[in-house]
Formats: sequence, structure tokens, C-alpha cells
Amino acid sequence: MNHNEVVHITKTHFLGPISELYGLEGYEFSPVEGHDGGRNIVFTCEKEGVAPLILRIAYLPDRSRQDVLAEAEYIRYLAATGGSVADVIPSRSGELAEEITLGSHTYLICLFHKARGKSLAENHYRYREGAPLTEYFYNCGKTLGKLHHLSKGYRPVRRRYTFFDKYNTGYIGELIPVSLSLLREKLAELLASLEALDRSSEVFGMVHFDYSDGNYNIDYDTGDITVFDFDNSCFCWYMYDLANLWTHGTGWIQRERDTEKRRRFMEEYFAAVLEGYRSETGLEQQMLDQLPLFIQTVLMENIVDAFEVMRHNGEEPECDEELLYKIKCMEENIPYMGFYHEIYSCEAPFEYEADR
Repeated sequence: MNHNEVVHITKTHFLGPISELYGLEGYEFSPVEGHDGGRNIVFTCEKEGVAPLILRIAYLPDRSRQDVLAEAEYIRYLAATGGSVADVIPSRSGELAEEITLGSHTYLICLFHKARGKSLAENHYRYREGAPLTEYFYNCGKTLGKLHHLSKGYRPVRRRYTFFDKYNTGYIGELIPVSLSLLREKLAELLASLEALDRSSEVFGMVHFDYSDGNYNIDYDTGDITVFDFDNSCFCWYMYDLANLWTHGTGWIQRERDTEKRRRFMEEYFAAVLEGYRSETGLEQQMLDQLPLFIQTVLMENIVDAFEVMRHNGEEPECDEELLYKIKCMEENIPYMGFYHEIYSCEAPFEYEADR
């Protein structure tokens, strides 16, 4: 079952029952375009004179009701304690997640407030007029730092999974083809390095696990950021979210030919992120020193996700230029996603060409 099929099923069979469950009579439902690797169907729900809402439908079997309820509990905790997040809206019966079954397939339904403002992509990657980009970088770090600060006090009733519940040699051996034996070996080495790290509550807790400009909106009047899509949230090192934010910062300078200019930009970018982050929570230097390791961990997540998408789509494993690039960086221990290495090309960012 693919994205378009579920959109059609939703429009044909579900919108009436969902409107009843959540009191959405009179709303107009518009599907949000899916993206590669997306696990959910999303609709914007709009009604004149009322703030818009977001409807999310999970249709793949890798999401259980308990997973979704644990995610919703975490979001509600963050919203109640001052986190800048798009909160969950209970159904009329008070449920944070509802189920609809059609035939033998069960769909998990959640409703959210729509985050204030709009995404960078919707604003054509322009920041707010009259404000420097450093303000945006600082606010990215500050918003994340606040979420991590709150996570340090989070004691869940329903607990989300932990990093190693998913990222372990057993799962990777099942997912990654035997033909990629060196990749499997390098991923096992990476996991062993992570196993040795501190997991005390100051450095390890609930994280977003996909904190990037695709998963928050910006209020272009104030610069405030509101975070959404906690679908991948789990217990992990807080440094993972920071490393993921580092990788997304490369987009601002990825076409620059001069390697040293790219390096200087990234140092200044991440310094602004860390200044914002540390305004809300502590960050030990010994964890910050592990930034290259966690960038490799983000790379591992990207690789695993690519193979998961192929499996979900029923496709034979096949590596395009982007996936080949990531695999090459992992197999050859190239740090910082190759951004400062000869493997990188500003004409084809983060793609691998064998004759390069």
C-alpha cells in the first residue's frame, strides 16, 4: 500500500468517521504532499475563523498504538512544561490516538494543532526580513536546548523505544544486503563505539531524532520556532539531535567550491547553534567532542532509512548516487559526511560518482 492509495482510501472512507471522532464537521481537508521515506499521510484541516489543524494517519505496520500513544504523551508533556511544540488534540472521547480498521488493515489517527508560521521551504529558504541568519541559527539551538532541558525531567507512563532497540547488529544484518559486507562491518564498529558512551540522564533521554527545518515552522514576525513531527522520537543521546542539526546546516553553503570557506561557515553556524542551545541547557565538552561520531550516527540512520524505504515499497535493494555517497563515507571512515573531503563535489552535493 502506497501514499496515494492511502490518500484515496482516506478521502473515500475515513474523513466522515474522523470528523465525528474529533468534531471536525465543516472543515476542509487538503492532503500534504508526501516525501521519500514518509511513513504517514498528512492532511491540513481548515475552517473559516478557526486556527488550522493537522491530521496524521499512520498506515505502516511498524507503528503500534502504544508507540503513537507514547509519542503523544511526550508531546503533551513538552507543551505543558513550556516546550515550543505543536500539541496533540484529544478526540471527543479523550483519546490521544484513534484507530480505524478497514478490512484487515488498521490505521492510527492523531490530530495536532498546526505550528505557527511556515517552514523555510514554504518561504523559499529566505529568513525574516531585516534579521541576520545568525538569529535563526541561534533560535534553532535555543529551541532544541529547551526541549532537551525538559526531557531531562521527563518520566513517561508510556515509554518510547531506546536507540539500541532499533539500531543493533541483528536488525542491521537483517536489513543490509550481505553483498555490502564492509558497510555491515563498519556499522557494527560504530554501534560498538556508541555502546561504550555514557548514558546518564544529563546526556541521554528523549530526543526528537529528526530535528530539521522540515519539522518546524518559523513565525516570521518574531523568529520563534514551533516543532512538530515527533514520529521518530526515542531515547538517545542529546548529541544526536545536535549532530543532525549540523548536517542540515551544510545546505546553506553546499555549493561553495572552497573547502576552507565551507569549513569556516560551518564553524560559525554551529557556534551560533551551540550558543542558543547552551542558553537553555548544559552540554558537557566531552559529549561535544563526540560530534564526529554522532554525525556518523546520523549517516547510519540515513542509510538504514533508505533500505527500510526500499523494503516497505517491496523493492530490491539498489543504491543511487546519494546512498552510494553515504555508504562510501561510512566504509572509508570519512568524517563530517565528507563535507571537507575530496569525495565532495559542490556541483553534485552529497552524491558519489565512481570516476570522481
